[in-house]
Formats: sequence, C-alpha cells, structure tokens
Amino acid sequence: MTQETLVFSIKGNGDVKVEVKGVESKQCLDITKSIEDSLGTVLNREFKPEYYQSVKDVTLQHNKNES
Repeated sequence: MTQETLVFSIKGNGDVKVEVKGVESKQCLDITKSIEDSLGTVLNREFKPEYYQSVKDVTLQHNKNES
C-alpha cells in the first residue's frame, strides 16, 4: 500500500498549492475537498497522470478444498 501524502506550498502573496502523492483516480479530489473549502476559491487545478488511472479493488480468495 502506497503512503498518501499532501505537500503544501504557500507563496508570499498567500496563494496555496496542494500536491497529492500516492493516490490514483479522483481520490485526490476527495482528499483535498475540505482543505479547498476552507481556503476559498480554487484558481487553477492541474492533474498528474495518476488522476487518469482507475482504482482497482481486487479480492483474491483461495479455496483449500480445490486443487
């Protein structure tokens, strides 16, 4: 499992940049929603290649009775 990390950069004029690392798909929007709501209007949004990847939930099950 990859560690989820938020990196904040705050410019002298008060602009805040938030970079999300370690997540795929639109999970980054869920993670940053409350932060964005608290800070105000989003002026720009850039998506990294991970945003366009799909999240895959896979469950593997092994039956001991089958060979």
